[in-house]
Amino acid sequence: MIKIRKIIPFIFNKFLSDNNREKTEKIILKVAIFSFFIHLVIIFFLKLDFIDFPLNSELLKSPISAVYTPFSFILIYEVYLLIYYLPRSITTYITKQYEIITLIIIRKLFKDLSALELSANWFEIKGDLQFTYDLIASLLLFYLIFLFQKQGKRKTNQQVINNSIIDRFVKKKKLIAVVLVPLFFVMSLYTLINWTTGIYFSSSKLSAFESINNLFFDQFFTVLILVDILLLLLSFFYTDQFHKIMRNSGFVISTILIRMSFGVSGLISTVLIVVAVLFGLAIIKIHNKYEKILNQE
Repeated sequence: MIKIRKIIPFIFNKFLSDNNREKTEKIILKVAIFSFFIHLVIIFFLKLDFIDFPLNSELLKSPISAVYTPFSFILIYEVYLLIYYLPRSITTYITKQYEIITLIIIRKLFKDLSALELSANWFEIKGDLQFTYDLIASLLLFYLIFLFQKQGKRKTNQQVINNSIIDRFVKKKKLIAVVLVPLFFVMSLYTLINWTTGIYFSSSKLSAFESINNLFFDQFFTVLILVDILLLLLSFFYTDQFHKIMRNSGFVISTILIRMSFGVSGLISTVLIVVAVLFGLAIIKIHNKYEKILNQE
């Protein structure tokens, strides 16, 4: 038991310390820039017929779509930050979930930019309509996340809880974070191998873009639902306050709505994402009103 108590902090400091976060940020940034140029080179080589790629892909038609690749690595870093902030702040952890799904939409916009059909029939073309929906949704999500962060900081300033209770809960969250690091690494590696194998054995074309865009992240948000439920159950050991239970339950529902968006496409998917963040914002705003009243008593 003593060894386990020592192992968890050791692993946590090894992978999720401030120093390691800075190193990870620099490495992923360098890889993202390198991948961007590699993607560009492949696109130009295809256009000049220097290489022959038998499979058809929307990601290999325009230099603009090359931004999709570095954005994928930025999303990987956001996943790391989500795990990094899990033991530190529940609201920042949830904020990272919202930032990840927003960046997925932004990444998709770069691909769609290269395939826009500029014509008078803009609102009759399915691809152009979806681009419009995603563009509006990304702006709306950006603002909602800003409001959510404001509410999260306000909650932190008002919160007064016994330090020993916080420390015990933080230790449990550190254990969850330590488990998530290798789990997400294995998941991402499996996704990469599975997708690469699928390309190699495909004889006609790549998978539909929607399935490529959802690679890893549909399973990722499934795991987050389980994590959120676990955090909800653990919170019962440290608080019986109704508004906190409602806040944590609301965050679970919000994550489930985001996960559901991967199972549908088009406008419904975009609406589910916006509703998920709106619901999370409403939950934390009401929670903070409860906190304010309790602090005045």
